[in-house]
Amino acid sequence: MATDFRRKEQLTDLTDQIVESYRDIGTINHLGHCPLPSTTVIADALQDLKEVLYPGYRRRQNLHLGNVTYYAGDLIDSLHDTLTEQIARALRYADDLTADGSCDAQKLIDYEAAGQDHAIRLLESLPELRRMLAMDVQAAYDGDPAAGGLDEIIFCYPGLEAITIHRIAHQLHQQGVPLIPRIMAEWSHAQTGIDIHPGARIGESFFIDHGTGVVIGETTDIAANVKIYQGVTLGAISFPRDSEGNLLRGAKRHPTIEEGVVIYANATILGGKTVIGSNSVIGASVSLNKSVPPNTLVTIEKPSLRFREAG
Repeated sequence: MATDFRRKEQLTDLTDQIVESYRDIGTINHLGHCPLPSTTVIADALQDLKEVLYPGYRRRQNLHLGNVTYYAGDLIDSLHDTLTEQIARALRYADDLTADGSCDAQKLIDYEAAGQDHAIRLLESLPELRRMLAMDVQAAYDGDPAAGGLDEIIFCYPGLEAITIHRIAHQLHQQGVPLIPRIMAEWSHAQTGIDIHPGARIGESFFIDHGTGVVIGETTDIAANVKIYQGVTLGAISFPRDSEGNLLRGAKRHPTIEEGVVIYANATILGGKTVIGSNSVIGASVSLNKSVPPNTLVTIEKPSLRFREAG
């Protein structure tokens, strides 16, 4: 009994110490401010968006043209409300509200209206996103002889999962919605092992084969009909700074990949001035920080192998 009492006192003291650290280290807690967007709610919204984009594959099956209107309409209505609230929270966060971080009622109304406008713009983009995603699915089928059909790709391919979420996140990024696109991108990264910044611009018929370890930076430009394999990095050489040493954000830091390029496993392409010309092929494990003209094959000259009897 005495031991239990001492342990409870220890836990109380420990709690007091942790709470005191909230006062001393205020940069990594969000207390007494307007609520932030919820990662859990946004992840759930992504699942609903995928249900709209790919009806009949996931939660609700046995859909047909006679009942899909009701089902899609119910999802759209729910998504409108959810996205409105989450985007409004992100907009309030970005504007930093009042000096003390309190929620102003009049501002709350304005942010809700802005959140609704952004939510409707995203929902209005879904038919165009479906068109692009249909081309991504077809590109995966055309580019992978192991694919048994389009349904298998939609069910099973992490590359399609990643590009689906990227196209949603990129739409919100283009609309100027803060924070939420990055939450979506990092949730996708955790699910698929594929890291695509929502700012990256990616054209139609894009295919990531296998996908694990792919990194695509914020200012990457990828044209149509590009195929990349696992472990590919499209990154930055360095981070430009101003005269005071501060990072220059928004500058072009990542490469441009022109139409029809294939990039094989573990290749690394760096730099905002680096352009990979159309219809070029970048071989496995190649490292590039300079441009390549169109129709070029870039490979590493492998060292010769030596064989000898074991033992």
